[in-house]
Amino acid sequence: MEITLSPIATVIGGRSEVSDDYWGDVRSVIRLNDDLPLDTLKGLEEFSHLEVVWHFSQGSDADVHLGARHPRNNPAWPETGTFVHRNHRRPARIAISHPRLLSVESRDLHVEDLDAVDGTPVYDIAPWFAEFGPRGEVDQPSWPGEMLSRYWEKRSNT
Repeated sequence: MEITLSPIATVIGGRSEVSDDYWGDVRSVIRLNDDLPLDTLKGLEEFSHLEVVWHFSQGSDADVHLGARHPRNNPAWPETGTFVHRNHRRPARIAISHPRLLSVESRDLHVEDLDAVDGTPVYDIAPWFAEFGPRGEVDQPSWPGEMLSRYWEKRSNT
């Protein structure tokens, strides 16, 4: 079955270049499309975080990699399959992020720590409910922590 998705919003501002790291304190706006009524956002300002579904729009079908490979091409980390990676090389090129909601101003959702670049199409927005987080202990190998150790650091100006 094939589905067609249409963006409901666009990321405005923040970062313009794609990068693997240094997403800490990046502020941007998620601007709701004009064809959607403003009351679709009513009550959203009561939540601290969002769940945002967006598209790796700067990637291409040629970037998709099916099979196993080393994360970030680092041979120190084990080869892992396509669905272990969280990047633009996945078949659907869909991402989910959990930015902090700073404010809602008309159609603009001001957010911090959204790791999507300026111009990114957004397919869905929902408030983050703590009750939908993982239940029980969360396990993972050591390499994701090593790989993402600088992901949320602030980018230096040098």
